[in-house]
Amino acid sequence: MNFTVVIPARYASSRLPGKPLADICGKPMVQHTWERAQESGAARILIATDDARIAEVAQGFGAEVCMTSAEHATGTDRLAEVAALEGFANDAILVNLQGDEPAMPPQLLRQVAEDMDAHPDASVTTLNQRIQHAAELFDPHVVKTVMDAQGYALYFSRAPMPWDRDAFAVTREDLRADAEHWRHLGVYAYRAGFLKRFATWPLSPLEGMESLEQLRVLWQGERIHCTAATESPGHGVDSPADLERMRAWFTKQGA
Repeated sequence: MNFTVVIPARYASSRLPGKPLADICGKPMVQHTWERAQESGAARILIATDDARIAEVAQGFGAEVCMTSAEHATGTDRLAEVAALEGFANDAILVNLQGDEPAMPPQLLRQVAEDMDAHPDASVTTLNQRIQHAAELFDPHVVKTVMDAQGYALYFSRAPMPWDRDAFAVTREDLRADAEHWRHLGVYAYRAGFLKRFATWPLSPLEGMESLEQLRVLWQGERIHCTAATESPGHGVDSPADLERMRAWFTKQGA
């Protein structure tokens, strides 16, 4: 099975401008992310950016770059442009790896691609992991997933769901061990043909309310298959504090 990893990398960031080029142990963050993609066994890796500074640095360490528009609202929109510009066949599998995920385990990239290969009726595949603690369930920054019996997503939300009516009437400090509470991990695989359709759809009302691009997919009646990640994805970088933690983690790994 062949798959391509696309790494969206934007220079603009309200909390950490120039984030993809931030130094981590002597390398820009986006290079670490690209190296994780290389370790996944992907047939091809593309860095998709709207900024010449990122493109120059990426080409300097040997990456293939695709220049894209600065107007995209989401990473999926950016991948849709890449699919069109590069002329991928409709059945080509593209994995979206955000440029601020330099510690992403390569196996997870392969896992989400293999799940797409195994589910030809899915437009998108993604990963999740079981929520163990109530604080995580009630955190609006943690996206929750509800699935059907076959693992297809019914809904994604920042709200705590499903609502355990009887248990939460007693306490909201602990979760039942058998409760179906799942955290969504922002790793996606798509078929290029789906991305071409996605690019034609307007922002959906649910997507606008929750600020979750995957709801545009469900709104249009397409299917998203979810599978449990085989290992923890680690942390991304959204703030200066996250960057310092990532530097400490790489230092500890001997990077």
